[in-house]
Amino acid sequence: MDLFDSAPGTPDLGTRPLADRLRPKTLQEVIGQRQVLGPEAPLGVMLEAGTLGSIIFWGPPGVGKTTIARLLADATDLHFVQISAIFTGVPDLRKVFDAAKLRRKTGQGTLLFVDEIHRFNKAQQDSFLPHMEDGTILLVGATTENPSFELNAAVMSRAQVLVLERLGVDDLELLAQRAERELDRPLPLDADARVALLDMADGDGRALLNLVEQVMSWKITADLDTDALTSRLMKRAAQYDKSGDGHYNLISALHKSVRGSDPDAALYWYARMLEAGEDPRYLARRITRMAVEDISLADPQAQAFCLQAWETYERLGSPEGELAIAQSLVYLALAPKSNAVYAAYKAARRAAKKTGSLMPPKHILNAPTQLMKDQGYGSGYAYDHDAEDGFSGQNYFPDDMPREQFYDPVERGFERDLRKRVDYFARLRAKRQ
Repeated sequence: MDLFDSAPGTPDLGTRPLADRLRPKTLQEVIGQRQVLGPEAPLGVMLEAGTLGSIIFWGPPGVGKTTIARLLADATDLHFVQISAIFTGVPDLRKVFDAAKLRRKTGQGTLLFVDEIHRFNKAQQDSFLPHMEDGTILLVGATTENPSFELNAAVMSRAQVLVLERLGVDDLELLAQRAERELDRPLPLDADARVALLDMADGDGRALLNLVEQVMSWKITADLDTDALTSRLMKRAAQYDKSGDGHYNLISALHKSVRGSDPDAALYWYARMLEAGEDPRYLARRITRMAVEDISLADPQAQAFCLQAWETYERLGSPEGELAIAQSLVYLALAPKSNAVYAAYKAARRAAKKTGSLMPPKHILNAPTQLMKDQGYGSGYAYDHDAEDGFSGQNYFPDDMPREQFYDPVERGFERDLRKRVDYFARLRAKRQ
């Protein structure tokens, strides 16, 4: 169920959940989501033109996915059918499609709302396609996961993905005011406590209304301050799924903050992931990867620093071990950056794939047998230690492959010195040849 959505029936107002009582009656009453509902936004344009197509709503819980779907059906005179992918199997889908076909014969269209649509497997998702194409159903799916990864390409090509966003503080305040009007009394909170209550909802409208109901049920004689409120209520856990979008979004933010040399942002995202229950070992591994990928030889100590922090966590555990990982994170954020070796490695892999089975030049092949010596193996090899400057300048690429330069050091950190060495050997190589 989504924001303001409820089961069928109209029980007494005193027993109906506040979220059900405040459910909008029209799209204009929906709080937030102007980026999809505004006059020039996708749904506003579709409704104005009378050409509503299949839609996938992608967004966090409690932002209005079900409510908007229901109101779209009302606005277009379509019969609204709601199913959940968690509880619906193939036989249930057949019944839904058969009922929609009967409705279509009588001139009634069907808007089929599928909650958690990403939980359907490929075959189940494919079953929607013929009914979408012949107009039996107009599909509106809802997912909290990235549809690019979770939905079939065929479904994606027949539906427009619309992103619904977490409700902002102003949106939540409007929702709280509606609740106060509905309950005919103000929240018994001072100004700071009111802000704290909105923060506890973490952008989830349904969560806010549940919190409001709890506060309004307390028998108190004076407004509560923030301390009194937080002693009675706990902040809603941040949305985070270790295998879902929240996980990948936060680790991406962490990685890019390090790459962007921002230790404060890096610490923030690190703390966010720890607060959400992420395994510090996973973070230690990913932070070590950042040292390999983004610092590399610009600071050769970076990898060792990360590995030591990782080992420290294994020995100390939490919370001291997490502090060691935080130290490595700050070190990486402030270290000179280079992806020169990473780029060189990828270029070398591409060249290796392209050149296939080219043999090394014979002068650098060992010749343990007479036959191999007769074939020229090892012939003409120059032992670098015997050469002037300890450098022979011989060719080590295949004979049929032109020499390539994969590694191009940056002018930062230790790679400044490596740049001098690369240039030095290039000059000697040109001189020897």
